[in-house]
Amino acid sequence: MPDPIDADALCAGYLDDVTALMRLILVDERDALDRAAARVADQIAADRLVHVYGPGGHSNLAAQEIFFRAGGLMHVSAILDEGTLLSNGALRSMAIERTPGYGKVVIDDQRLGEGDLLILTNAYGINAALIDAAMVARERGAFLIGFNSHAHANGSAPTHPARHPTKQNLHDIVDIAIDTKVPIGDALVAVNGVGERIAAVSTFANAFALNCLVIRTVAKLAERGVEPPIWRSGNAPGGDEANARFLARFRDRVRWL
Repeated sequence: MPDPIDADALCAGYLDDVTALMRLILVDERDALDRAAARVADQIAADRLVHVYGPGGHSNLAAQEIFFRAGGLMHVSAILDEGTLLSNGALRSMAIERTPGYGKVVIDDQRLGEGDLLILTNAYGINAALIDAAMVARERGAFLIGFNSHAHANGSAPTHPARHPTKQNLHDIVDIAIDTKVPIGDALVAVNGVGERIAAVSTFANAFALNCLVIRTVAKLAERGVEPPIWRSGNAPGGDEANARFLARFRDRVRWL
């Protein structure tokens, strides 16, 4: 019989590791997040949208994390392209995120260009759709903020099948890069007798870093005397009424609203 495994200790260790990673983001990425927040605050103060795109299976969750979310900025417009959503098939999603040219189609469809701000979020920062989106948006004059793991991107072989033909990393293309610190492989927890690690961390890392960006942005706007429109949960008392005050302002501007 195998030795008993203390699952409680494994869960506690996972919590410690996730917390340590988020604290590392908080400290190491402070300056980059602050610079990014200043640009996002400028955009919102000018009543311009902040676009966010997470091309890649679970990286789509990052875009959804700050879109139409309780406590989130109403100026955030997520690009919820169907191609890489897991709901259309996980293997299909992976194949599409690895398809050169796909990201260009998405950016073309959004008509992003001069004066626009695009946040690109991806766990690892190498897939072809992501790199194409970054390259095309930048060529057209959009300001780019990127969230990805620099260690994971730098540690991925140039020959990795997910890579763009140019072999570039997201953090080498964007104007401001935020490192989410996700270790190579993503999963953190080793269990005796099991060959693969379990319990990924990238969704936590992306969500924490993005919400830090939102917090810093709102703080900067408040310092300027600007109160941005913020979503209230529709399930909270008065939520529908609070949100309804702003719907006409955004309904025709935010594509997936």
